[in-house]
Amino acid sequence: MNKLLQKKSVVRVKNFVNNYLPNIKLIELADTARSAKDAAKSLNKEIGAIVKSIIFKNIENNEYYLCLLSGDKLVSTDKLSTLTGNKILKLNADECKQITGFSIGGVSPVAHIQSPTQIFIDSNLNRYNKIYAAAGHPHVVFGITFDELCLITKGKISNIVV
Repeated sequence: MNKLLQKKSVVRVKNFVNNYLPNIKLIELADTARSAKDAAKSLNKEIGAIVKSIIFKNIENNEYYLCLLSGDKLVSTDKLSTLTGNKILKLNADECKQITGFSIGGVSPVAHIQSPTQIFIDSNLNRYNKIYAAAGHPHVVFGITFDELCLITKGKISNIVV
């Protein structure tokens, strides 16, 4: 087994995913998947088939929100604020690592150290038969269907994009 697949953050994602979907395999990339554009290029897929995992916080308390969106879309902070009923800010790199256990570029939609208060899933991801999400490291991803992503995250399909 490669050293990347043995990293604690990657093993945490693999174990979580395999509890729901034992047939899902992690994909180690030769090139980075630090951004949706990089991941799409590495996988030879459309950028929209890449799942971006972006974390926001309620500025008044310790609630955190995970937004899972298509790689070719941007989160609307106005829509997210309306959905949550709170003023929100995107986490910085240090906060993201502390809350999720993942560095930016490797943030998985699952297996966070601190579970998000709520997970919002962009319906645009449903355009693809298979979508690809980070698996705890910028060089490791996994392929999953939209319905499977909804199942394992228990996220709410929402209009969260610009």
